[in-house]
Amino acid sequence: MPYIKTIQPDQAIDDLKGIYDGLIKSRGKIAEVHKIQSLNPRSIVNHMDLYMTIMFGKSPLKRVHREMMAVIVSVANKCEYCQIHHLEAVKNFWKDEEKTSQLKINYLEANLSKQEQALCDFAKALTLTPERSKDAVLVQPLRELGFEDRAILDATLVIAYFNFVNRIVLALGVDVEEIPGGYIYD
Repeated sequence: MPYIKTIQPDQAIDDLKGIYDGLIKSRGKIAEVHKIQSLNPRSIVNHMDLYMTIMFGKSPLKRVHREMMAVIVSVANKCEYCQIHHLEAVKNFWKDEEKTSQLKINYLEANLSKQEQALCDFAKALTLTPERSKDAVLVQPLRELGFEDRAILDATLVIAYFNFVNRIVLALGVDVEEIPGGYIYD
């Protein structure tokens, strides 16, 4: 149960009702992470703009790679809510239950490509030890595997975004929906 008041869709009026209706149309349903921001409806809009840009916008990184990094950040932060949601997205792309489960348990044994493992390593290191990023020590392995600057920027944005969202979810007691998943992933 959330630690603060939230406004449910059937109680929403004015701007919040329009925002909720737009989320259902664009994403398929309203997530609890959106409802937790219902007392400040504009934050939902800004949050979704950022999310859609980082996770769905044009990028040299594939969507599945962005979702994969979201899982790694959320595992490192022990954010079950985001783990569940973004594992569902990874499973949607991979169509492989075992590999998807292994991503959460130990990505080093998930049969990832070198590039995928490097993105996961980057996500974990930047989440747990961001101070190591000085002198480009965290970025260098990505460069050595051929990642260009735009891909490195986009990976960093995904990682930073999920650290932000994990903290909202954890700090405010956001519960996982009764039926997670069911969102529009493409």
